[in-house]
Amino acid sequence: MTADFTTLAKRADFLAANKGLRVARPGFVLLAAPNSGKGKRLGITVTKKIGNAAVRNRMKRRFRALAREVLPELGLADTDHVLIGREGGLERDFALLRAELTAALLRAREGKGDPPRRRRPSPSR
Repeated sequence: MTADFTTLAKRADFLAANKGLRVARPGFVLLAAPNSGKGKRLGITVTKKIGNAAVRNRMKRRFRALAREVLPELGLADTDHVLIGREGGLERDFALLRAELTAALLRAREGKGDPPRRRRPSPSR
């Protein structure tokens, strides 16, 4: 089975997706940003706050499997999709993650994102 999307590899693409629509769910955050006709693309990122390399890689494998199931059907055309792993995303039931990703993609399709993140106060010197 071949994927219906390509993979994001450049940091600039991830940063560009950060300017797009943001849909937060308990297991992950979905970023969706138009990419000027480059097709459906997927990027996955999991920070070191989540755990060691083995934990992060396991989470990324789960997200890739999830994307292979859901993105070909529900992904937005000519859009970069970035999944950001959240604490607890690894322990969540896979069917629950699938339902959350489906709901997040449907919200993104309707253009309904979550409000922008609050900026952290900069540390005073």
